[in-house]
Amino acid sequence: AIGLYNVGQSCCLNSLLQVFLMNTHFTRILRRITVPQCDVQKRRSVPYQMLLLLEEMQCGKQKAVFPIALASCLSIYRVKLFVQHDAAQLFLTLWNLIKRQMKKPELVEELNDLYAICVQEHLACQKCSSETRRNSSMLTLPLPLLDSNFHMLKTLEDSLQYFFHPEELTDHNMCFCEQCGMKTPFLQSMKLVHLPQTLIIHLKRFCFEKSAYIHKLSHYLPFPQDLDFNAVLTENQCQAADSEKAAWKYEIFAVVAHSGSTNCGHYCAYIRSLTECKWYCFNDSEVCQVSWDDVKCTFGHSNLHWGETAYLLVYMKKHPQ
Repeated sequence: AIGLYNVGQSCCLNSLLQVFLMNTHFTRILRRITVPQCDVQKRRSVPYQMLLLLEEMQCGKQKAVFPIALASCLSIYRVKLFVQHDAAQLFLTLWNLIKRQMKKPELVEELNDLYAICVQEHLACQKCSSETRRNSSMLTLPLPLLDSNFHMLKTLEDSLQYFFHPEELTDHNMCFCEQCGMKTPFLQSMKLVHLPQTLIIHLKRFCFEKSAYIHKLSHYLPFPQDLDFNAVLTENQCQAADSEKAAWKYEIFAVVAHSGSTNCGHYCAYIRSLTECKWYCFNDSEVCQVSWDDVKCTFGHSNLHWGETAYLLVYMKKHPQ
């Protein structure tokens, strides 16, 4: 467990890099990339610069290393230093850069298998019952913390159920139905088809709520160490075979926590080592061993102004004994 020096408001980048590089499933893919031929290509390759950083960290000769070469590489692709980043958006940017620059098709496929979630979107006309279905993939499950009436959802399980709960599209939200030839009420729903090895859950703590200003929701929202989607979602919220659903058992691997406000904040990462099964807090260059009770402090509190609240949850699929 090696820290990363902050090289210009890079706490968000540092936290995400630790989550990537502490994931042995990801590093197995990273170690098999095609090494670029010339120096210019090496400087422009995000996967290669991540591999160099990993190797420097694994030397273990210092408590922290400087991610300057990787940060310089990312700046080519408009990932700037000295700006406030959103961890959910930066994760998507990093993942897409890594995928785009991996030359081997089999590694791209493995990367997809490791992170991609598959859902099926349903849209049913309430007048003639005609229905359209479309499969789509996503890299994070963006879970709301408030319901449609702006009431706080109380647990991660509540938030998951709400995300997959059908929504009626009426009044000004009605859709055009080709069968009926007019705008009609529709029922919109999302069904879960496939879950990956590494599941990223995005807790939408930054929202507009009732005003035009972005507001941070710091209220208490506990998340479990073990998460079984079969116990959370109903049959109607899933579109998967029993063999697929049997593998929907997860345990927490990492938490990317945010402290501060929307305009001024700081990120750190709590990560459970897959080799040691110990929890560590990665706060830029400072790394220390912590307990699950320390991680639970990121559940949040309604009166929290600066304390840490979980923003990204990373769950790892359990393997059958």
